[in-house]
Amino acid sequence: MTQRHLPFDRLHNFRDLGGYRAADGRTVRWGRLYRSDSLGKLRDAPEDRARFLALGVRTVIDLRYPWEIERGGRVPEQDGLAFHNLSIEHRPYDQAAIDPDVDPWRFLADRYTEVAEDGAVEIRQALELIAAADDAPLVFHCASGKDRTGMIAALVLILLGVSEQDAAADYALTELARDRLLADFHAAHPEREQVWPSFGRAPATAMELFLADLAAAHGSVHGYVVDRLGLDPAALTALRKNLLAD
Repeated sequence: MTQRHLPFDRLHNFRDLGGYRAADGRTVRWGRLYRSDSLGKLRDAPEDRARFLALGVRTVIDLRYPWEIERGGRVPEQDGLAFHNLSIEHRPYDQAAIDPDVDPWRFLADRYTEVAEDGAVEIRQALELIAAADDAPLVFHCASGKDRTGMIAALVLILLGVSEQDAAADYALTELARDRLLADFHAAHPEREQVWPSFGRAPATAMELFLADLAAAHGSVHGYVVDRLGLDPAALTALRKNLLAD
C-alpha cells in the first residue's frame, strides 16, 4: 500500500498528495507531488537526505521568505535538482503571539486570503512549475508545511478535480505532526513564549473558510486561478494530464 505520510527523522510533515479521487473518476498519481515542512532540515540529517534523494525529486519549490531560508537553510544542492524560492506571503505575522481572544480559524482564513491576493504572482509561478514538472517528482514546502504549503496543496487538488472536503481534510493532516513541529519551534526559540493556544493547529475549518472566501470573491477556485492569477489554460490542461491517472 502506498504511504501518504513518508517517514523521516527530522522532517515531520512530508506527505504524498497522491491517491485522492477527482470528480471525473481519475486519481492523483502517487510519487509525483509532495508537500513538506522545511527541507533545510536535511542539511544536518544525512539519513533523511538519502531517503529524500531516493524519491527522485527533481524540483523543489520553497515558499518561505528569503530571510527564513537564510536563517534556517534550504534544501541541500544536488545535481539535477532545481530549486525555486517563491515567497507567496508578503505580510509576515507571528502566530505564536496572536491574541488568544481572536477567532483562530477565522484569523487563519483571513491571513490565507491576504496571501492569495498579495502573492498572486508567486502562486501563479508555483502552479506553472507544478504543471510543467511532467513525470519528474516535485515537492513544495514552507517552514512547518501547514499554512503556505496547505494553500498551494488545496489549490492544486481542487484544480485537479478533488473535492474541497478532501482538500480541507488533507490540510488537516498537519494536526498529526503538530507536537513534533512545536517541539522543533521551542527548541529553536527557547526564549519565545507561546501566547496563542492554537499555534500549530490546522483544522479543516480554517481551510474551508478560506475556500469559501475565494468563492465569494472569485466565484470558485478555478475563477480565482484564471481571473486573478491569470494562469494559462494550457497549464491547467498540463496539470491534469501529468498528475491524474485513470
